[in-house]
Amino acid sequence: MRDIFNFLNKTDSAEMILLASNENPLGMPESARRAAAAALEGAGNYPDSNGTALKNALAARLDVSPEWLTLGSGSSEILELAAQVSLKPGENVVYSQYGFIVYAQATAHAHARATVVPSQDFGHDLDAMRAAIADDTKLVFVANPNNPTGTFIDAAPLLAFLQSVPAHVTVLLDEAYTEYLSPKQRYDSIEWVRRLPNLIVARTFSKAFGLAGMRIGYGVSQPSLTSRMNAQRPRFNVTTPAQAAAVAALGDTEFLARTYELNTAGRDQLAAGFDDLGLAYVPSSGNFLMVQVGDAEAVHARLLAAGIEVSLLGPYGLPQWLRVSIGLPEQNKAVLAALR
Repeated sequence: MRDIFNFLNKTDSAEMILLASNENPLGMPESARRAAAAALEGAGNYPDSNGTALKNALAARLDVSPEWLTLGSGSSEILELAAQVSLKPGENVVYSQYGFIVYAQATAHAHARATVVPSQDFGHDLDAMRAAIADDTKLVFVANPNNPTGTFIDAAPLLAFLQSVPAHVTVLLDEAYTEYLSPKQRYDSIEWVRRLPNLIVARTFSKAFGLAGMRIGYGVSQPSLTSRMNAQRPRFNVTTPAQAAAVAALGDTEFLARTYELNTAGRDQLAAGFDDLGLAYVPSSGNFLMVQVGDAEAVHARLLAAGIEVSLLGPYGLPQWLRVSIGLPEQNKAVLAALR
């Protein structure tokens, strides 16, 4: 314990512990690093605007045609594209309270208006969201797991909700954290896309695949939606090194397995530590935990002074809560020691 506090007190020279943005604490996989470095040889030329190699790799993995895929600068761009192709100014968007902050931004960028449905136990109230869909609703955002709360919707109620949404309403199912789900939680949302022409599934390489700085994500939807999103997508929105790194990371099953195991153990480590400290938290299915600390701004400042960065949730209307990304075991230990 003495070593931990000595480390925390050396904030001038010690490297910051960055647990604010839900990044993979293992960093970029070596396979992706090598692929990106090799791709730099061709960086004097424009990227493949269609992302052919990556789309082919994703198509093989997901068992869909490349024509069902849209590449984005992170999955955030897929959310923005969904808003652009679904909405006209003044039309309605539905999403849950405590939904990812980009949903509000994408709505504003489309000059649309939002109906924010009160949460249920910090998660989605699907019945209330369905009731909020009106004639002028054209887009619904659903995150599973949700960021920043970590809540998860089981497959059966989620599919029932998706099937109940009128055909004129596009649904964006945000699965940025899907790789962290336990085996019993997993479901085949790509099969749902085959059945539902108004569904877009958005995923990212920023989290489990360790490519946050590369800015690359993708959307899966039927060609009627995909063609419209690709028509709006900036032509060279994903760089050559990012495409190469994503292909390599997609095939690096060993790295993904290590990531999952590390995250599961780290989530248990933090949860046990919060229990020991008597701090309330929301059980999470992602790579972070939302913990109630009282005066979150004051605690956040104390953690920063100790060399630890976590995320404030005031912009979400959660001023007593912090979101702590799951780190390496020693990083998790340091956060708990600082909180104590």
